[in-house]
Amino acid sequence: MIRMLEGKTALVTGASKGIGRAAAIALGAAGAHVICLARTVGGLEEVDDEIRKAGGSATLVPLSLKDVAGIDRLGASIFERWGRLDALLANAGVLGVLTPVSHLEPKVFDQLIEINVTANWRLIRAMDPLLRQSEAGRALFVTSGAARKATPFWGGYAMSKAAMESLALTYAAECEGTKVRANLFNPGPTRTAMRRKAMPGEDPQTLKTAEDVAPRIVELLSPSTTANGELFSY
Repeated sequence: MIRMLEGKTALVTGASKGIGRAAAIALGAAGAHVICLARTVGGLEEVDDEIRKAGGSATLVPLSLKDVAGIDRLGASIFERWGRLDALLANAGVLGVLTPVSHLEPKVFDQLIEINVTANWRLIRAMDPLLRQSEAGRALFVTSGAARKATPFWGGYAMSKAAMESLALTYAAECEGTKVRANLFNPGPTRTAMRRKAMPGEDPQTLKTAEDVAPRIVELLSPSTTANGELFSY
């Protein structure tokens, strides 16, 4: 891979598995120092090994996105160490439970809002000043086609992704006139643990892999991407 992000710093949430893991490795291979955020230390260490094998470097951050104070501390730490952030991949998300809207348990609803919406707002709040310090700050928010469909039983996940999309697009509009660009990315059906949970009867071999998707993410987080407030689908 061309090292189009040489000398850049990138933050990836949900970096220990799936699309986040593949993207973190690809960003490292492209030359970025990758700040890998996830809950599991073991998963982060495995990603670190792969990033190093690809010729990159990483900083591991074992942190739950429910820890909003921790997100703020991370922003302060990034500023102290690097003074800026060049790329943000807001990838982490939860599926919740596929069930009628009237059957959604309050704790499931609250978690969907907490991880898929509130955490992304907290990331924007903490990372925007750092992205503005970059010569070409780029933010990419991973979404789903479910956000624009009214599919029975998918209401919880869909409404949270729709809210996240509105948040990200509003942020993008507020970045007009700056060097920051923010966009949405829909990877489509991909061979991940979340997909298996949502579609248990599906043959995973018929789906593209997270590694197939990762190069497109790297491209969209590179300085060459000038689009802003757009939805990109794989």
